[in-house]
Amino acid sequence: MKTIGDWSVMLSVSAHEDSTEANARLPMRGGSDLTGHGTARRNPADENVTKIGEELAVARALSDLAHRLLREATADVETVTHGRAHLHM
Repeated sequence: MKTIGDWSVMLSVSAHEDSTEANARLPMRGGSDLTGHGTARRNPADENVTKIGEELAVARALSDLAHRLLREATADVETVTHGRAHLHM
């Protein structure tokens, strides 16, 4: 298998009183970036476990980024084929 490039996703996580937010940024060729966002909110009755909030927020940010990348790929396929594309996860 031939490697054609490496892609890196940059993650940033910030914690607030009862929530954690994460952003996943994927630099794309041509200078544009795709960004996904995720939030985790703690139920006030639950124990405050920072790691769980981080994991949930990051997972949601990566999922959002994946969906945005799929939409980007769909648009690119439609540009090349001049037809409607239906790509699925």
